[in-house]
Amino acid sequence: MPPEFHLKDPGYEYRLISRRIYFAGMLMFLLGLLIVVRVFFLQVVMHDHFTTLSQHNRVKIQPIAPIRGLIFSNDGVLLANNRPSFSLEVIPEQVDDIEQTIDRLSGLIELDNSDIERFRKQLKRKHRFVSVPLKFNLSDDDVAILSVNRHLFPGVDVVAGLNRYYPLAEKLAHVSGYVGMIDEDELELLDTSNYKGTSHIGKLGVEQAYENLLHGSVGYRQVEVNATGRIIRLLDRTAPVSGKNIYLTLDVSLQNLAVKALDGKRGAIVAIDPRDGGILAMVSAPGYDPNPFVNGIDSASYKKLLNSSDSPLLNRALQGKYPPGSTIKPFFAFAALDYGLRTNLDETWCQGWYSLKGSTHRYRDWKKTGHGHTNLENAVAQSCDVYFYALAHEMGIERVHEVLAKFGFGERTNIDIVGEAAGLNPSREWKRRAYGQAWYPGETLIVGIGQGSSLVTPVHLAVATAAIANRGKLVRPHLFANARDSITNEVVDEFKPEIYGRVEASDQSHWQTVIDSMTEVTHGQRGTARRVGKGAAYMMAGKTGTAQVIAIAQDEEYDAEEVREEFRDHALFIAFAPVENPRIALVIVVENGGSGSSGAAPIARVLFDHHLQGINEAESG
Repeated sequence: MPPEFHLKDPGYEYRLISRRIYFAGMLMFLLGLLIVVRVFFLQVVMHDHFTTLSQHNRVKIQPIAPIRGLIFSNDGVLLANNRPSFSLEVIPEQVDDIEQTIDRLSGLIELDNSDIERFRKQLKRKHRFVSVPLKFNLSDDDVAILSVNRHLFPGVDVVAGLNRYYPLAEKLAHVSGYVGMIDEDELELLDTSNYKGTSHIGKLGVEQAYENLLHGSVGYRQVEVNATGRIIRLLDRTAPVSGKNIYLTLDVSLQNLAVKALDGKRGAIVAIDPRDGGILAMVSAPGYDPNPFVNGIDSASYKKLLNSSDSPLLNRALQGKYPPGSTIKPFFAFAALDYGLRTNLDETWCQGWYSLKGSTHRYRDWKKTGHGHTNLENAVAQSCDVYFYALAHEMGIERVHEVLAKFGFGERTNIDIVGEAAGLNPSREWKRRAYGQAWYPGETLIVGIGQGSSLVTPVHLAVATAAIANRGKLVRPHLFANARDSITNEVVDEFKPEIYGRVEASDQSHWQTVIDSMTEVTHGQRGTARRVGKGAAYMMAGKTGTAQVIAIAQDEEYDAEEVREEFRDHALFIAFAPVENPRIALVIVVENGGSGSSGAAPIARVLFDHHLQGINEAESG
């Protein structure tokens, strides 16, 4: 009997459909349960979190940048100011097309390429919700045009603020320094919580050295905003704390006079109070205007400064390295007395040249006919090279290095602004390490008159000069006098004078002998700077110096008129006054200025007369 064949199996179909309905129902149940759990999580568990986020969409916390402290001179002249200004700023997240917006704005106001480049760099560094400056220091016309067209540029606004300004510009650039836009490297080192809302930071000089005092503390405000981000009302405010006002030791009238003295020249002047190390004047010529650096100088202008043959960006007072020339001789005179190699009565015969035993090479004196029999006082007063050739040879380079090291030669003074270079106090070990060569006796002779490998910075030479005035005390140079509260004007911090070294003398009378010899330079009948001291109402002690820039062959004569200007001798002069109670010590360096007696020393008389007697330049002797 054939098997029974069924086209349908109702039981199987029922079971299959039942299973599918069961699994579909279970899936729907699980999905529904998942939705319920998620809603519970969002509405109950995460309630506070999302309430906070919702509140932040309505309420914004905005930083309030503190007002930067001002910088004043010791006589109350404003050196760094905050001027009201307007800037054009963009909030990236509120702008659909940044480039198109820039193009449209360029059709309304002038936007330099440097402005746009700086904006693009800042755009990469900041969050999209943070306002980024596009142009600073808008003119009144720019502000008016942008205000009228404000509705056409969502996310673009004119913001009122304060812009740093330096009234004395190039006269004080190397001292005050300047502020500039915060870069990425600085951002990594800063306390970002205290620099929210701040776009500038001290870059050089006093602005950089005392950033912590000048900056202040950031404040905050809590505001309610609408859907477009515009502020509806202020909810809460924590006021910022303004930076402290800084007062320097500088005498601006003396600074201006020193700047004028170096007008059209290259060089440096440093004047210091030997009693406490306060810098009275610090000039590096030529200078430059720091104001364009505040908001970013354009590349063409910067390259012009950078490539200038006069190197205006170089702070010659701190970083210029010069052969000291004959200004080194008072320090050798002290060494001669202290080591017992000479007394003031001992004489050296000067015939106009000096030769080492067994050598035919002649080390020439500046005076062809020689100075004849010369003691220590006359050797300093008349700057007798032969006397100091013989003295240096007798001392030897190791003792030369030792005594100069006592006065800090070859070291930094650690003045309170950055950028100071160290000079060079040569020795056998230095030459072996630097060049892998032996030291020769002839090199010691050259060092004995401040030539050869010896190098000094003006700021160090000023401190060393002050050490003679102080009879051995090395005072730390400083520009900072005190910091005051910007509201109450109460002094909150002040500099405490520091003696960082002492040159001990075996006999205190040696100091007086050296000072007397320097007094003869300016007041003696045959002193190299006797014209400078003529008719002065006070006694000054000084020393002229002339530093060769190029070597002169044995059989050649130096003729300044035949030498290109950049190869002419540097003129130097060190001095302090009054001799009996020194209140000012100074160093003057005039690059390619010729002899120290004519190229540098006359400037000292003008500065001394002004500082000690209030005499102006026209009345000075």
